Amino acid sequence: MLNNKLGTTNLVELAKAEERISKANAKRLYDSGDINNLEIGTYKGLADIHNYLFADIYDFAGKTRTVNISNGNFRFAPVMYLEVSLNHIDSMPQSAIEEIVAKYVEMNIAHPFREGNGRSTRIWLDLILKKELGKVVDWNLIDKDNYLSAMERSPVNDLEIRYLINNALTTSIDDREVYMKGIDVSYYYEGCTEYTTDDL
Repeated sequence: MLNNKLGTTNLVELAKAEERISKANAKRLYDSGDINNLEIGTYKGLADIHNYLFADIYDFAGKTRTVNISNGNFRFAPVMYLEVSLNHIDSMPQSAIEEIVAKYVEMNIAHPFREGNGRSTRIWLDLILKKELGKVVDWNLIDKDNYLSAMERSPVNDLEIRYLINNALTTSIDDREVYMKGIDVSYYYEGCTEYTTDDL
């Protein structure tokens, strides 16, 4: 159970509130135009996204984690190496799809926040793709199970996730519906299905 600003100690209540508030913030990020003011491809840009989504819920929003975390048997970057890892990711090239996916995979391995990494990093990825390739991901075209298994294997080989992303790219980079549906799918990947962006 994560300490939160909502004062809830109920896990189910927290999950619902986190989804509702952060998804509404993700919607506002686009509709306000604030998304256009973010640094692209840097850890600072990602931290700003994370803070935008989760600042109403967690004190750690936008802040590098200070504890080690894992998912199942996979341990994300240890805290003692996290700053070095994030500096390295900042310096990674991002001009081609292979480079962009490699950078995305490295940021996922870093998992710099206590919670909300995947949702923030998928927005971050789309901003890189938009800037460098003039494309974004149509997340509706990537099956949840395929995505999760590809991401699980990506630290060893990113070919599978690169294939999924590359095949789901669209040139509809300024299409609000593509963004909003992408947020809904991104949250669905994390098991958050209580609300859609249309509800909020």
